[in-house]
Amino acid sequence: MTDLSVEHLHEHEQEADTAEARPRAQRKMAPIVPAQNIAGRALVLVIAIMTFLSCLTFGAVTLVRDTASVWENQISREATIQVKPADGLDMEAALTQASQIAGEFPGVKSTRIIDREATARLLEPWLGSGLNIDDLPVPRLIIVTIDENSPPDFAAMRAAITPKLPSASLDDHRTWVDRLVAMARTTVTIGIAVLALMLAATVLTVVFATRGAMAGNGHIIEVLHFVGAEAAFIAREFRRHFLVTGMKGAAPRGGGGAAAGGAAAVLVFIVFSWWSSRNMATPQADQATALFGNFAIGSAGYFGVVLMVLVIGALTAATSHATVVAYLSDIDVRQPDA
Repeated sequence: MTDLSVEHLHEHEQEADTAEARPRAQRKMAPIVPAQNIAGRALVLVIAIMTFLSCLTFGAVTLVRDTASVWENQISREATIQVKPADGLDMEAALTQASQIAGEFPGVKSTRIIDREATARLLEPWLGSGLNIDDLPVPRLIIVTIDENSPPDFAAMRAAITPKLPSASLDDHRTWVDRLVAMARTTVTIGIAVLALMLAATVLTVVFATRGAMAGNGHIIEVLHFVGAEAAFIAREFRRHFLVTGMKGAAPRGGGGAAAGGAAAVLVFIVFSWWSSRNMATPQADQATALFGNFAIGSAGYFGVVLMVLVIGALTAATSHATVVAYLSDIDVRQPDA
């Protein structure tokens, strides 16, 4: 064989080795936990649903707490004088007299008589529009704005009004404030309990999903463990996989996870807030706004939703890590010689 043919043969062998090494160098190492499997997709959906419900619960608790706080502040700043119709009573003169008596007490900032039109609007959801309050025995109201730091003596005010106007009554709303605070605290407590149950259910779901993933890849885990791979390395691979699964999903075309659930909850609150602002002039929306505010959870609520997404992602990763470590410990207990 000539030198030229031998040189050509060596060049051909080098090119074949290079062609064989190129795809080998481009080949990526397969992950321990498959990025796509049925259990992973089901886990993504479950985590998305649990995160959505958890964020809705957190937002509802925030909404109730903020609305109750607004109610409490408004009630503590105001008192109400109610004047009922009576035979021979000049309603306008009685309202003016009661307003003057209340305004003379220290601690009263101002008094405001609710006029006929405003009274008719208050009754419109029940009695309809076009109401003539002169045809019905409708009580009239006086709003007394008080100083929160130094409130007036309500007992003395009541004793000054009642003898002159027997049909008038003073309500300082203390009973309503106590009931409102108790209701708000109960609602917040129930919401926190429901939220804790949802987080516990999420943790249990991740535990079962992790064990299912390990059951499908148990031979790989055992081989890695027996050839000397540390438990921390194997647990880190699972923790990384389930962290990605919990936060954004492992499916190649989107997914879900905690981020999608949190975004859906935020969208729900934005839609309700938009609906409340668009229908603010209707009686139904006015009643809903009076009860629940404008359905805006505020910056604290949105920050809480983001925090909830991060907490669920962290719980998913931590739970998978602890489950893998426990699984590897069981292997060592079953096969101590290995």
